[in-house]
Amino acid sequence: MNKKKSNKSSKMTIDKLARMVAKGFQKTPTIDDIKNMATKTDIEGLRGQIQGVDKRIDDFVATRVKYEDFNKLKIRMEKLESKVK
Repeated sequence: MNKKKSNKSSKMTIDKLARMVAKGFQKTPTIDDIKNMATKTDIEGLRGQIQGVDKRIDDFVATRVKYEDFNKLKIRMEKLESKVK
């Protein structure tokens, strides 16, 4: 039979495993990191909503009828309707 030479550097030891696990935990985000990510996402969502509200307000201001103009037109319509009846 052919015996394979064991390579000590390729064996998994408790120390190597511990180092691998420690490196993995270093890359894991902390609770504060997760909170900050959620906060950033929330802020981006709110920013989008605010921009939408701003656009609707701008559209409303651009297309609204002034109270004085509305009253003038209302009076004219009432006069016309009274003549038609």
